[in-house]
Amino acid sequence: MKILRQIWAVYGILVFSVLLLFFFPFYLVIFLFFPRTGIPGLIWFNHHVYARLFFAFTLIRLQVVGRKKLDRKQAYIIVSNHRTNIDFIANAIAFPGIYRYLAKKELAKVPLFGMVIKRLCVLVDRSSMRSRARSIAYLRKVLASGISVFIYPEGTRNRSTEPLGTFHQGAFRLALATGAPIAVQTIVNATQITGADQTFGLFPGNLRIVWSEPIPTEGLTQKDLPQLMQQVRETMLRELQPTAIMAGV
Repeated sequence: MKILRQIWAVYGILVFSVLLLFFFPFYLVIFLFFPRTGIPGLIWFNHHVYARLFFAFTLIRLQVVGRKKLDRKQAYIIVSNHRTNIDFIANAIAFPGIYRYLAKKELAKVPLFGMVIKRLCVLVDRSSMRSRARSIAYLRKVLASGISVFIYPEGTRNRSTEPLGTFHQGAFRLALATGAPIAVQTIVNATQITGADQTFGLFPGNLRIVWSEPIPTEGLTQKDLPQLMQQVRETMLRELQPTAIMAGV
């Protein structure tokens, strides 16, 4: 099975690359001639066309539960667990609207893909306090404009044997500072698609994503930070329990 997953992963990379090359001239037109007005539409295209094409060609079907709990007119701080290299594609499809994604600056170095990331996401140097402060300040403006923001509270992929990694405070501090509600998304079975070793694997199957009830932050202060982080963590852990996963199969 591991060899089959590796073969399908190579195929998945080819699918992603071919789609990127095919649509790249379209991206360039937007970047050159509509650098501001065209970006929201381009984000929507990536989230709801490009991502769907990728999963269609790789024979991965998404089951999204609880999407009706989200208000399309509301700007959220979106958080999700992060365990595999296909999470960011699944995250995009699962959300009914668009969001700006907080991404690590290293992604900007990937040929072609990096050019897209630099314009559609908010890059952060995790080793620089100044970079993190600038990114958070910009994300506050994004929220004020009515667009949601996506941040992985674990910061990077959880490669441990625990269901969740350590949470960082950034997403929660931003929510408390802006009063934006937190939309909690949990990908419950990604490793069934990519393989438990999480290194280099992919396989056709059903990917289940659950939206929990959004958590309001209006009226809370930074003193409520530990409790808010714990509430989100417990919400994800409930969905990651084996009994919850089996119930959704």
